[in-house]
Amino acid sequence: MRYVELNRESIDQALNEWSPRQAGAGIVALLPEAEKDHLPVLQAACRQRGLALVGGIFPALVGNQGFLTHGVWLLCFDQMPPHFLLPALNTAADAVGAVVAAARQGLKVYPPGAPKPTLFMVFDGMVPNVASLLDGIYLELSNRVEYGGVNAGSETFLPMPCLFDDRQVLGDGVLGLLLPGSMAPTLEHGFEQPERAMSATSTAGNRIAMIDWRPAFEIYQEIIKAQYGIDLRRDNFYEYAVHFPFGLLRANGDVVVRIPVALADDGALYCVGEIPENAMLVLLQAPAAGAHGCIGRLAEHLRSAHGSLQGTQLLTFYCAGRRMHLGDDAEKELAELQAATRVGELAGALSLGEIGSTVRWGYPMFHNATLVCSPWPVP
Repeated sequence: MRYVELNRESIDQALNEWSPRQAGAGIVALLPEAEKDHLPVLQAACRQRGLALVGGIFPALVGNQGFLTHGVWLLCFDQMPPHFLLPALNTAADAVGAVVAAARQGLKVYPPGAPKPTLFMVFDGMVPNVASLLDGIYLELSNRVEYGGVNAGSETFLPMPCLFDDRQVLGDGVLGLLLPGSMAPTLEHGFEQPERAMSATSTAGNRIAMIDWRPAFEIYQEIIKAQYGIDLRRDNFYEYAVHFPFGLLRANGDVVVRIPVALADDGALYCVGEIPENAMLVLLQAPAAGAHGCIGRLAEHLRSAHGSLQGTQLLTFYCAGRRMHLGDDAEKELAELQAATRVGELAGALSLGEIGSTVRWGYPMFHNATLVCSPWPVP
């Protein structure tokens, strides 16, 4: 992975230094939102050299144990992995079928007996039903692949074209990559499950209208007041919501985080990610940086799956909501991750939702407030 300034001179220099010696090379690029107007420079450079290019635009980049709003990460593959870019998921007659068909085509590259590839998906953060799409994809592909991914887009949660190849940039879509088995991702969030649970008795997509048959905001207010002594009101909702997300309880005991991001006039709450009707919810308190052994557990899972990572690079996606909660401590958490894994460099982006499982070979779920990490095997 190479971090370069997003101008033609710097890009040409980086591509000259890389200089792949075989046909079929390509790049996965990660851009920060502030650099989106400079994307055509990168597209033109790749077209001129005959390099495949796909990528996403994110709120910021991860690098140098911090968050960057300029430059670009270039993930350079001497042999570009199978990939696809699908638009208009919201209006597609069969969005799941389109993703599954494209993934199956890509799987043909991997011979029987090869390490299981990872289907890594980058969705536009404005796609409202990522969790449902994942359910459908898993029903078709099952354990033929491992799963990982993130949401791209603007931290304002306003529509913005954020997925691209060498000739276009689009929204309301998904970028899919069939990555080699050596890049299987690991996901962690560090939230602890409280004892009290409640039922989401009326929901629609990412909207919670009622909890335990009462307006969702009323229940949310009461629990925060009772457990944390905070007087939550409409005028301070956005100040506190990121620190007190909901947790969806799963049958395997796992907790999937859902951050409330909007409050409706009727007391309904909107979250990042869907809430199934009658789902069992708990109210979580976002942990301090590295709390509950999160970073140590993430590092151990990476070592268990991939061996020593000392001196290598680690592809790292860090939830924007997690950074908002932790503030400056988010950078301390990145430093802790680098120390715990002993990698030479973290490289990645700030994401708007994450895809994966907290256990190896687990069912893929759409999360908030997590870290998703993959070792980078390419020199």
